[in-house]
Amino acid sequence: MAKLLIIDDDEQVREILNVNLKELGHKVFLAKNGTEGLSHVEKFSPDLVICDLIMPDMNGLQVLEKVKNYEPHIQVILFTAYYDMSSIIKAMQKGAFDYIQKPLDMEQLKIKINRALQIQSVSEQLEAYISEDSEVYQLDNSLIGRTPGMKEIFKNIGQLSSNKVSVLIQGESGTGKELIAKVIHYNGVSREQPFIAVNCTALSRELLESELFGHVKGAFTGAIRDKKGKFELAREGTIFLDEISEMSLDLQSKLLRVLQEREFEKVGGEYTQPMNARILAASNRDLSRLVEEGKFREDLFYRLKVFTIDLPPLRERKGDIPLLVVHFLKKINKELHKNVMKVPMDVMEMLQDYNWPGNVRELENILMQAIVLSSSDVLLKENIHLHKNPNNGFKESVELISLEEVEKIHILHVLAKVNGDKQKAVKILGISKPTLYTKLEKYNIH
Repeated sequence: MAKLLIIDDDEQVREILNVNLKELGHKVFLAKNGTEGLSHVEKFSPDLVICDLIMPDMNGLQVLEKVKNYEPHIQVILFTAYYDMSSIIKAMQKGAFDYIQKPLDMEQLKIKINRALQIQSVSEQLEAYISEDSEVYQLDNSLIGRTPGMKEIFKNIGQLSSNKVSVLIQGESGTGKELIAKVIHYNGVSREQPFIAVNCTALSRELLESELFGHVKGAFTGAIRDKKGKFELAREGTIFLDEISEMSLDLQSKLLRVLQEREFEKVGGEYTQPMNARILAASNRDLSRLVEEGKFREDLFYRLKVFTIDLPPLRERKGDIPLLVVHFLKKINKELHKNVMKVPMDVMEMLQDYNWPGNVRELENILMQAIVLSSSDVLLKENIHLHKNPNNGFKESVELISLEEVEKIHILHVLAKVNGDKQKAVKILGISKPTLYTKLEKYNIH
């Protein structure tokens, strides 16, 4: 159900549109002039405005401009009894969805309304999440492993591909829980729909509730307009709730109701909306133990774990390390324009002897740093800096660096190797000279 606002100084036109558009299941608001219409825009945040061009207080072009300044995503259709080429051009330049003439063809108008709402929906989805290329998350491209535990996980994903049951993914930090969630999504029945990830630790309780369910204008201080939440934006796709163990108990209650009733209410809202997305949840903590401790709702736990995937830590699947090393070398070499593909036996043995407290994420990071430091096509032992600890052989946490930091280190390393010769540097880096200068300025390299 969409919210439509009709602005026209002709009462008869307003009522005809009101009756016809309510039949389509939309919520319709009426305004007799531009001033009242703009007040309704701020009060109700409509999805679509249908506005007459000629009105006594302000014309439709002025209304269009003010609506777009307030909220660019609101679609606007202008109509008039007078054909005016100049007004048509100005309307489209200012962002009108369409410009139609009276008398209104109601069937044609309904088609244009549906089209405008579809385009708005696509726009909101694109803003809500960065669309990933589904090829990246095909099984052959993303999941690496031949150990029995990983083979069992591959079977589980195959079983999940034809349905939309809730899945609980458990495993230590760095084992690849979000990767598994994306593989389930992009190899399943919802692959053409949005995948939206929400980190439950990144937001306060109030902000997380608004992020999930959305809010209406005035629901709290700072809520200056209606906002769609992740459940609404996901539509028929997937919501991935990462670190769900950190969600507050009262918010857990609301999530339980969503799972039970398949509907939700916006914060401060008065009516429910259907929830059609699949729920995938992940935690690096033992939820069953948190249930025993009274820190996680038991009923929600069982709702989430319709199907459970337990990801083994890397120290329990060391037989997969050679495969992972080859996979990451290909990926990192491509990113850094390097060609480090030869791994001596003693290096591979060293990697397999290490306990990997940071799991697969740590392995990728260690290899990335080693490749940056490499000056040949061989992965040398002296470039692999494992994080040793005298007490237990390794640190419990590993400091990770961003890809931008890696790029800066790589550029500095190349420039040092060629004694500052930028012509040689661009050939090694595989970039143009202007791009190199841009990066030098970006990273303050002199």
